Amino acid sequence: MAHFPVNHPARPLYRFLAGLIGLYILLFGVWGVAETWGEGLFDRGSHWVLGLRTNLAFSLASVGFGTVLLIGASRRSNLGHYMNLTAGAVFLVTGILMMAVLQTSANFLNFSMSTVIVSLLFGLVLLATGLYDKVGPTEHAEAESRHRRAPVPGSR
Repeated sequence: MAHFPVNHPARPLYRFLAGLIGLYILLFGVWGVAETWGEGLFDRGSHWVLGLRTNLAFSLASVGFGTVLLIGASRRSNLGHYMNLTAGAVFLVTGILMMAVLQTSANFLNFSMSTVIVSLLFGLVLLATGLYDKVGPTEHAEAESRHRRAPVPGSR
């Protein structure tokens, strides 16, 4: 079974990072929708927003993801924990899949290599934030701390 640290001391920093990524993605999406409005949903034009290539479909998806990440970062419950883990995995998988089809007609989100790199970086950061922002009762955090500091059997 996976073990996630409970009430990690750097949890506010991780929530801030997730919120910052969510804000960037939301701004990218809103600006991208304004830039590509009136074009085809999966158009392969040369629209660049905040250093990333986009089309209307990718911009609309970014508005949704940015909103979800901001909601998750603003909650002090485990909702953000699960949202960040899920979003991290989605960004990593999307980055890898879109890199595989980058120079083909299957590049329906109009990714460029810079968009792939940013997607992979955001995925890694969101996955890390999801690993360390789990919230739990104080008793669980204290039990985990005792377990971490316990001596290893058979060692001196």
